[in-house]
Amino acid sequence: MKGLKLTRILAATAVLAAAALPVAAHHSFSAEFDVNKPVRLDGRVVKMEWTNPHTWLYLDVTKPDGTVEHWMVEGGAPGVLLRNGWTKNTLPEGTKVVVVGHQAKDGAFRANSSSIEFPDGRKLDTGSSYKGDNKDAPKD
Repeated sequence: MKGLKLTRILAATAVLAAAALPVAAHHSFSAEFDVNKPVRLDGRVVKMEWTNPHTWLYLDVTKPDGTVEHWMVEGGAPGVLLRNGWTKNTLPEGTKVVVVGHQAKDGAFRANSSSIEFPDGRKLDTGSSYKGDNKDAPKD
């Protein structure tokens, strides 16, 4: 009887630990991104990944000297983007966009996005976990 009770307790503990893994893998904005490093990325879409817990936009940004920076831009969860008017076809490869957000603390070409603007002036909210403003983002 004792062995059965112990087995049940261990099984319940394993289930709870496994359920907590996705939560442990998730992070807050301030754990990875720097509010003091606003960015404005003018580039072309390479691809868009619709994965949980965050979407990822891959963007090529051509600098004035002709070099290309390959950025990874974190967005909100797929469900949040869908509620904000996005579809899986919103950002096809090659689309020119301007992304406003904040760079990673380690200075890598990785950012958390606040908004995306299209050449025609349309803007889409990217569902960022950061709710401050981007008034300090560099201007063109």
